[in-house]
Amino acid sequence: MIDEMSSFEILPLDAGMIAFSAEIARATPPEAVTWPLERQREAWNAVCRQFRAPRPAGLSISEQVIKGPGGALGLRIYRPQGAGLKPAVLYFHGGGWILGGPETHDDMCAEIAAGADVVVVAVDYRLAPEHPHPAQFDDNLAAWHYLRAEGTSLGVDPERLIAAGDSAGGQMSAALALYLRDKELPQLRGQVLIYPVLGSDCSTPSYVRNALSSALSKAEMELYLRSFLGPEGSPAWRDKYALPLLETDLTALPPAFVTAAAHDPLHDDAIFYAQRLRAAGITVTLRREPALAHSYMRARHSSEVAAQGFAAIVEAIRGFAYPASTRS
Repeated sequence: MIDEMSSFEILPLDAGMIAFSAEIARATPPEAVTWPLERQREAWNAVCRQFRAPRPAGLSISEQVIKGPGGALGLRIYRPQGAGLKPAVLYFHGGGWILGGPETHDDMCAEIAAGADVVVVAVDYRLAPEHPHPAQFDDNLAAWHYLRAEGTSLGVDPERLIAAGDSAGGQMSAALALYLRDKELPQLRGQVLIYPVLGSDCSTPSYVRNALSSALSKAEMELYLRSFLGPEGSPAWRDKYALPLLETDLTALPPAFVTAAAHDPLHDDAIFYAQRLRAAGITVTLRREPALAHSYMRARHSSEVAAQGFAAIVEAIRGFAYPASTRS
């Protein structure tokens, strides 16, 4: 066991995070989990618009549509200023596999691109339950193949790709790294797992402790898992590319940055995966946020603690993109 698991202190929820969570609760109260899916999506889109920050100056934003396994697959590309090929981040947005898209994560992707000096490619993957696993995995893999083959046309260095994502997007980032290793394909330079969902055990201590969190509740996660994986007992519940914590061999994976929030039901998923990566010999940076909850990236402009957490994510991406030994 990694020492951080037992020594981690849980602090009171940060005041800025409390204010942010209260706004989420007003727009998506606990009973929202029972709303029709379209109403849930509309409410979440409205919350994201409410907290959306202006994009940093100096970015070039473009849209690309590629051929995906389910038809047209949209990519939103954020490129900082500067000539030459740049490292790229494949960004997989959160939303429990059923909510969100490039619009809901636009400002965060833009700030990552500007702050880390990387091209960010946000993937508009298909959503569950209309398209359950492996639709999301297949779309994200198609985006990876596209950047490997055509990235130079976008100013991307195909040899320097990173996967990053929050919540469900963390699952997708970990799954892509596992698949590339299994198939002996060119590996990512790093995997950035931001309060990720990596397993299906909703009885861990962090689920119990944070079951009623307004940022993400246990009931919401149970809905998301069923939507993504299908009825319990379906093959997806036994697929490591859907639930990376099922994998017993975590060797030969890229270095990881993993961040966990103490007031998040998913906290223990992140900790367990970081522990097992490190035990397998993988370089892992584990950042724990004792006073934050799920979705804290979105609170970065209302909480100084969340801002620090977001800055650490950006710096981790920059570190994978520009290792110290290659910086001038």
